[in-house]
Amino acid sequence: MKSLIILLSIFYINSFSAQSYEDSLIELRIVRMAEMIDSSSSILSKEEQTTFEGLQFFKVDSNFRIQAKFTKEVGKKFEMPTSTERKPIYRQFGFIEFSFEGKACKLYVYQNMALRHKKEYKDYLFIPFRDATNGNETYGGGRYLDFKKTTNPDVIVDFNTVYNPYCVYSHRYSCPIPPAENTLTVPIHAGEKVPVGYSQDH
Repeated sequence: MKSLIILLSIFYINSFSAQSYEDSLIELRIVRMAEMIDSSSSILSKEEQTTFEGLQFFKVDSNFRIQAKFTKEVGKKFEMPTSTERKPIYRQFGFIEFSFEGKACKLYVYQNMALRHKKEYKDYLFIPFRDATNGNETYGGGRYLDFKKTTNPDVIVDFNTVYNPYCVYSHRYSCPIPPAENTLTVPIHAGEKVPVGYSQDH
């Protein structure tokens, strides 16, 4: 169940079938909510489940489904800081560039060196980032966007699928901290907001 939301967020665009774009995203969000409250997923402890009030999302907005350019540029392995003392090994895999609200934007794409050996994650890449909404409408520590390996430089980046790290909901998790270079000056009013009842002093 833990990997379901990641796999769906990577591949849902290619499986709309009869569903509309908005309906597909709403279904993805329902799965995210189900994952959070499912006792078998072990995301939240029993105590945390009793205080969990729910998720909040920005309204689906196709303007945040953005055409971008992907450049593969593999870097050296490094220890990525997290919300705890844990330091998983990542490497820069490339970067995306796009224009939003008239501003040129760039975000680096990373690969988890441990996950790359797992079959279900062989094409999985990761974009942790901050933007101008952090600390107010969204979690101050930044949010995550999943990305799929591609040989095509022309990609669509859908910020409607942006989600919070698990450490927003539980101190039991150790979550990667977005590198400073992955900070956008524009506000991304898309994807997951702070949870219902959440305080930034949490």
